[in-house]
Amino acid sequence: MKIDLFDFDLPKELIAQHPIEKRDHSRLFYIDRKSGEKKHLHFYDIIDYLNENDVLVMNNTKVIPARLMGIKEDTKALIEVLLLKEIDYGVWKALTKPAKRVKVGTKINFGDGLLTLECIDVKDEGIRIFKAYYEGIFLEVLDKLGTMPLPPYIHEQLKDKSRYQTVYAEIPGSAAAPTAGLHFTKELLDKIKAKGIEIIEITLHVGLGTFRPVAVDDIFKHHMHSETYEISKVA
Repeated sequence: MKIDLFDFDLPKELIAQHPIEKRDHSRLFYIDRKSGEKKHLHFYDIIDYLNENDVLVMNNTKVIPARLMGIKEDTKALIEVLLLKEIDYGVWKALTKPAKRVKVGTKINFGDGLLTLECIDVKDEGIRIFKAYYEGIFLEVLDKLGTMPLPPYIHEQLKDKSRYQTVYAEIPGSAAAPTAGLHFTKELLDKIKAKGIEIIEITLHVGLGTFRPVAVDDIFKHHMHSETYEISKVA
């Protein structure tokens, strides 16, 4: 199956650069599978299409501020690092830009020494493995130094980091938000529960795959990257 079968026109002016003030006031497009009827709605209307005893499965992953701008220790060159996954204690898989400047032994400093990343391995597709050196709690250090890894079609930084989190985000680990859930509000979720709809939480940390474009013509030859997930016994 060729990827050009999925091509469509998306005018740039229709790509929102800022989140709407009220999450659930975003637009919702509805298609009836039987009749083909189409409706342009608001997201808060989703409750009208959920029924008692339905189960709504939510991903409670939490985005970490994984994009870092640092200084290469030897040349003072500016290096961008996108943390993808902690593969061992204090050891991270990451993307770097420019990748060719980061070799085994390269050290990158962030925040006047608050954090140092040392490259300990070089992988395919521009991936680097880093050992992190810091004092204190890593997520607190990251919160001071990092920014949210927004998609490439969003060109302006968020003023409020919480807008790139779902309201039910709980377990840190994602390099990007599970965007479908960004439109839920606590009030809407309360109404959904009150209608007799069960809400189940699972965890899936969004990783490298969300940043990698499909680089082959045949979609069946595309290599999918793995992601970490957890489904509790309760779920």
